[in-house]
Amino acid sequence: MGHSRIVILTGAGVSAESGVPTFRGPDGLWEGHRVEDVATPEAFARDPRLVQTFYDLRRAALAKVEPNPAHLALARLDADWPGDLLLVTQNVDDLHERAGSRRLIHMHGRLKSAWCTACDTRHGWEGALLDWPPCPACGAVGRMRPDIVWFGEMPYDMARIERAVMACDLFVSIGTSGNVYPAAGFVDLAGRAGARTLELNLDPSMASHRFDESRLGPAGVLVPELVAQLLDP
Repeated sequence: MGHSRIVILTGAGVSAESGVPTFRGPDGLWEGHRVEDVATPEAFARDPRLVQTFYDLRRAALAKVEPNPAHLALARLDADWPGDLLLVTQNVDDLHERAGSRRLIHMHGRLKSAWCTACDTRHGWEGALLDWPPCPACGAVGRMRPDIVWFGEMPYDMARIERAVMACDLFVSIGTSGNVYPAAGFVDLAGRAGARTLELNLDPSMASHRFDESRLGPAGVLVPELVAQLLDP
């Protein structure tokens, strides 16, 4: 395809095929909860036990899912692509890492990370936070929260992501809804910089018309096909 600098954005549609629930279902709920009740700083201040329980259960559920062919294909691309590559995920699960991806940014945080708001340190975290464990760094009790970017908070590493998007010559969006900003604006940023833009999605997204090309189907089929095209042209 003649590309050398690739940025790939992944969303909930990639992990859905592994059995990870999508962010918001057709009924507007996130795993049975209103987003406003579990994914805002205000919700955490209002009912911290509910929020901690919600994320503790999601963290524990990761043990029951495995990377699917889309994750594995992206890890293969990461390992074998000789040019610049950045994989940006909106997902908070660890399936990209478990598949083997390394050139990776979790722009919305990670379930297996805890953030101490007392000393502003982040720690790899496997267990529960509901029992308010002390911070491993400063010892503060009651100050550890999920290291998740909630509504109203700034996604991580935005400056690095935007630099990569503006410098890439191929931008690929996989399994995203196209309506959650700032990620939904990356296609326009890439397009203005002259990159080819490609969407892979199960169904047309709200942003499909803004891509040069849209391919519809399961990520577990489309992503390995794309990776084969890129690595074995």
